[in-house]
Amino acid sequence: MGTARVPDAKIALSTASVYPLGVVQAFDIAERLGYDGVEVMVWTETISQEGGALKRLSEHYGLPVVSIHAPTLLLTQRVWGPEPWAKVDNSVRLAEDVGADTVVVHPPFRWQREYAAEFLGGIAEREARTHVRIAVENMFPWRARQREMQAYLPGWDPVEVGYEHVTLDLSHTATAGCDAFSMARHLGDRLTHLHLADGLGSFKDEHLVPGRGSQPCADVLEWLAGRGFDGSIVVEVGTRKDSADQREIDLAEALAFARLHFAAPA
Repeated sequence: MGTARVPDAKIALSTASVYPLGVVQAFDIAERLGYDGVEVMVWTETISQEGGALKRLSEHYGLPVVSIHAPTLLLTQRVWGPEPWAKVDNSVRLAEDVGADTVVVHPPFRWQREYAAEFLGGIAEREARTHVRIAVENMFPWRARQREMQAYLPGWDPVEVGYEHVTLDLSHTATAGCDAFSMARHLGDRLTHLHLADGLGSFKDEHLVPGRGSQPCADVLEWLAGRGFDGSIVVEVGTRKDSADQREIDLAEALAFARLHFAAPA
C-alpha cells in the first residue's frame, strides 16, 4: 500500500465563514471542529480590529491567528478610515501584534487611481519592512445584464502582475470563469495563501463548500501538497443562510475535504 505525505501547512477557518456571527463564535467553532487556526476578516466588529483582544482569544482557544484579511471590501470602506494605505498598514501592524504571517489584500478599485498607480511598488516597499507577507488576492470582472466591467486596477488577475505573494481564491476563479489550476501553476511559488471555496460560475461570488461546485479544489490541494506548500489553507465559505446545525455541518465537511485532498504520494 502506498503512503501519503502531508505538508505542515495549517488549515484555518476564516471568520467570514461564520457571518453574521462574530469573531468569538468563529474561534469557538474552529476549535470544536478541529481547525488548525483562524483567519480574521477585519470588519466593523471592534474585536476584529484589536490585537490584544485577538491574542486573548487565540490563547483561550489554543488556535493561532494565521492571517489578517485587510478591510478592502466595498462593505468595509469605512473601517479604519477612507485612506487605502492606512488600511494596509493597520492590517500589517495587527498581523505583527497577533503573530500572523500573512495579510490578504484586494487589488485597488479602478476609481482609486492614485492608490492603483502606487500599488505594486507600495506593496513591495511595505513587505521589505516586515516579516509579514502581503498576499494580493485574485478577483473577477463585475457582470450585469450581459455587460462586463473591469472593476480593479491593475486588474483582477494577478498572474501577469509582479506581486511577490498571492492569495488564490477558488470562488473568485469560478466567478471570473478562468482556469483555477492553470492560474495556480502559473503563479508557482508566488501562491502563498489559499482561500478554499467553490463555485458554479455564477455572476455572484458564491463561496460554496469545496466539492459542491465546478472548481478543481481537490486538484489544487493535491498539487500544493506535492510542492510541499507551507502557507495557509483558509476555508472561506458562505454560511449566512444556514441554521446553526447546518453551518457546523458545512464547515466540518469543508475541513474534511481539505484534510482528505491536501496530501501527495510520498
